Amino acid sequence: MDSFDVIVIGGGPGGYVCAIRCAQLGLKTAVVERDRLGGICLNWGCIPTKALLRSSEIWHLMHRLNEFGFSADNLKFDIAKIVERSRKVAQQLSNGVGFLMKKHKITVIAGEAKLTSPGKIVVTKDGNGTGYEAKNIVLATGARARTMPGLEPDGNLIWTYREAMVPPAFPKSLLVVGSGAIGIEFASFYRTLGSEVTVVEVLDRVLPVEDEEISAFAQKAFTKQGMKIRTATTVEKLEKGGDNVTATLKSKDGKTETLTVERVILAVGIVGNVENIGLEQAGVKVEKTHVVADPWGATGVPGLWAIGDLVGAPWLAHKAMHEGVIVAEKIAGVKGVHPLDPSKVAGCTYCWPQVASVGMTEAKAKASGRKIKVGRFPFIGNGKAIALGEAEGLVKTVFDAETGELLGAHMVGTEVTELIQGYTIARTGELTDEDLAHTIFPHPTLSEMMHEAVLDADKKALHI
Repeated sequence: MDSFDVIVIGGGPGGYVCAIRCAQLGLKTAVVERDRLGGICLNWGCIPTKALLRSSEIWHLMHRLNEFGFSADNLKFDIAKIVERSRKVAQQLSNGVGFLMKKHKITVIAGEAKLTSPGKIVVTKDGNGTGYEAKNIVLATGARARTMPGLEPDGNLIWTYREAMVPPAFPKSLLVVGSGAIGIEFASFYRTLGSEVTVVEVLDRVLPVEDEEISAFAQKAFTKQGMKIRTATTVEKLEKGGDNVTATLKSKDGKTETLTVERVILAVGIVGNVENIGLEQAGVKVEKTHVVADPWGATGVPGLWAIGDLVGAPWLAHKAMHEGVIVAEKIAGVKGVHPLDPSKVAGCTYCWPQVASVGMTEAKAKASGRKIKVGRFPFIGNGKAIALGEAEGLVKTVFDAETGELLGAHMVGTEVTELIQGYTIARTGELTDEDLAHTIFPHPTLSEMMHEAVLDADKKALHI
């Protein structure tokens, strides 16, 4: 039986990063992966969707050529080529992870792993099982799309993110069920390319985890683009036709309506991959389809750790990667390892306009009992945004009025998914409004708005 210091079950962002850090720390490491290295993120999530959204962004800009002094005729797109490029991007990155495994001398084991006894697993591939043992085992099996009774995907008319990413033909009309990051990104992609898109959200606003003000701004922008938004609404049933689906929608006040579309995308959350990996036998605690682990990834079972989407929110690749590093360093006995602080994990949604945030919303900051101060700065006041032709957006900051602590930052507009890291660094470094106010931001850049939104919290904004 092959023996290792660490075996990581799952080769997604959390798993492969954990393995790399373990190898860097001198631990003999293996990764078990049942499909492709890179997991959902690289193959069917974060990366290929960004490639798709880049294509839709270009299509959007092509229809604004006159604004920038250009002209062109007979504009058209080829959905097959758009999808092909997205798949090539995913493949390139998955191959890159394979290269990193070789570089760090990490053993890659293909198949499905199951815990059999303390420190031991069996990996099954093509019906054959092989045993392995390790002093430490890290569970990084990820999560999958949630399904609901009566709203099951069939891969043809009713899609999950997988089918939505590789459409055989471009649907002229779509119903997107769920307005979180996944739902809104697909709604944005298809709407920008010309599909009639309706988004249904059971809660009273789209992007419900975001700050209310940012959520309202984004919804207004989506509506302006022609997206139909139905909030406080549920999908009662889906009836499949020959090449369409008729949905029955029910609003909060009890009114029902039917809507017929070519395809439906389900984006109603995710559930952890906790089945068939021997968790019950190992004594691992599972709550609401997620493994229970402490802030260092320990499950309570000696030598058994868990990271990433498997352990729950926030369901983000960068959070999983960071957890992988934390666990690797705990296993290796590195001193002073900091536990994960979810309030310092930024969230990014790559719709158009983009949305990004870190820390508390204004409502949560108020509910915490703190005295707060809020700063805002609109994109229309920024020279670079106007020069880019992207003057719609908002940057918002929330500070503790007494200590100056940055409690949260929220943005909507072009490239905010790149800008948010500035505020994430501020949260991690425990910078105050005064520290940020004294920071010199380059001109002309979009980042200047971050400075102005800080200054505005103290009524010192310069350009509004």
